[in-house]
Amino acid sequence: MKVTATAIPEVLLIEPRVFGDHRGWFCETWQQERYAEQGIGPAFVQDNQAFSGHGTLRGLHIQHPHGQGKLVQAITGTVFDVAVDVRRGSASFGRWVGAELSAENKRQLWVPPGFLHGYLVTSESAIFGYKCTDTYHPETQFAVRWDDPDIGIDWPAGIQPVLSQKDRDAPWLREIPSDRLPRAG
Repeated sequence: MKVTATAIPEVLLIEPRVFGDHRGWFCETWQQERYAEQGIGPAFVQDNQAFSGHGTLRGLHIQHPHGQGKLVQAITGTVFDVAVDVRRGSASFGRWVGAELSAENKRQLWVPPGFLHGYLVTSESAIFGYKCTDTYHPETQFAVRWDDPDIGIDWPAGIQPVLSQKDRDAPWLREIPSDRLPRAG
């Protein structure tokens, strides 16, 4: 597998090795020892999948306390996936990175705890998979607006986002009390 640090070094883009022949293809999407060598983990305790139609934007979500590291990938379709650093004291606080993840390119993104996460479906539909390092704790999960001007995510143009009411009504990052945000390091 090829692992590339993004502009925020803790967020990693993973390109699994793909073996193909006349029958199709095979790739390894998780192997504990190999991924741990890259700092991904420590262990996953929950897997999730979400099906969404074109234009669905899920996020920007975080859980704190009980931060979740997420290893994410598009199982079908294509998404634009985003991670935003919201760790108090981090040199990259408020910065974002994004990557196209698709069934075709088979890329994964490692989003460590302490980062907002969201994605926009750019294909007709997508099934999106998450491996999480902690279980879901709804009482600690919150959202930040997907179009927060202080973050300035450059979402793909020409797509009108389809949002949940919760995501539509989410506050700006500057409106979140600092003690709600995780600390760096």
